[in-house]
Amino acid sequence: MASAARVDLDGNPIKPITICMIGAGGFIGSHLCEKLLSETPHKVLALDVYNDKIKHLLEPDTLPWAGRIQFHRLNIKQDSRLEGLIKMADLTINLAAICTPADYNTRPLDTIYSNFIDALPVVKYCSENNKRLIHFSTCEVYGKTIGSFLPKDSPLRKDPEYYVLKEDESPCIFGPIEKQRWSYACAKQLIERLIYAEGAENGLEFTIVRPFNWIGPRMDFIPGIDGPSEGVPRVLACFSNCLLRGEPLKLVDGGQSQRTFVYIKDAIEAVLLMIENPARANGHIFNVGNPNNEVTVRQLAEIMIQVYSNVSGEPSLEKPTIDVSSKEFYGEGYDDSDKRIPDMTIINKQLGWNPKTSLWDLLESTLTYQHRTYAEAIKKVLAKPVAS
Repeated sequence: MASAARVDLDGNPIKPITICMIGAGGFIGSHLCEKLLSETPHKVLALDVYNDKIKHLLEPDTLPWAGRIQFHRLNIKQDSRLEGLIKMADLTINLAAICTPADYNTRPLDTIYSNFIDALPVVKYCSENNKRLIHFSTCEVYGKTIGSFLPKDSPLRKDPEYYVLKEDESPCIFGPIEKQRWSYACAKQLIERLIYAEGAENGLEFTIVRPFNWIGPRMDFIPGIDGPSEGVPRVLACFSNCLLRGEPLKLVDGGQSQRTFVYIKDAIEAVLLMIENPARANGHIFNVGNPNNEVTVRQLAEIMIQVYSNVSGEPSLEKPTIDVSSKEFYGEGYDDSDKRIPDMTIINKQLGWNPKTSLWDLLESTLTYQHRTYAEAIKKVLAKPVAS
């Protein structure tokens, strides 16, 4: 349980606060709720449409933190209770979003509305009621790197200045309008600009978080098991789904894009520092990622195949991966960035945070959880006779 003598990074006592967490029932929200309830004295008003991932925190009523969490089932775009709940809290954390790449092409309007229009009232209510806001954005706002426009044989491609992404310096470069994959990034960037403007003009106290591929137990969904059967989750869950079903992993356009991955428990430590150190976090945009865990998507698939074989005891397929085109996998209008490596200067300077967990270890933790949680359910689904 939480210690009574908790202090912030400057040695000041940390006072208990009430946090309105929008999207508390999701992957990040569930881990953040766990952290807040088990290690701090803070109260959580947990807002979401679903609570499956936080049921273990809500039931039974005898849990030691039972009086410090309330679940409110609501959709922020159509519920009049939202402003009242924000008023009740000292801090609002907005995690709500449509954030799976398959949706950017097939549901661009929903994507734009969810990530910009639906977030407008949250920002407005925080600003008008003098409530602090921590808003979750995305590393997608950076778009493509400058390096991706250089000739493939240019030595400048190896210069970090052309591909390491800095919150206060890197330009946001998106593809043409017909590439609807950038609908998500544009919506997220515009809400960032609105929040920043509210801070500049109306004194809104804010922190913006740009996650770089947070990975761990309960991430995303496994199609047909804890999410829609026709859904296409993000890359880690896509690969996990194939491993659990004994199917080849699909590499989009050869899996040449490069990404960094950070363990959810490391990332949540960073968020807790933002929550409890407002003087150091307010007015800042923070990259939260692990530049040491960079791989191509193809390399990621190869490592996951090895890790899953170790975790499950099952041999790898003879042909464990197959290449597919982005058009075939995502549909018309897909585009991608080449690399996404976060610069960690600002978060390290302001909050002293650095990620700790290696790629192998975070994949082992995630795949162990998924094999234990989903393997039997998937076997039952695969054993059902196909309707003729």
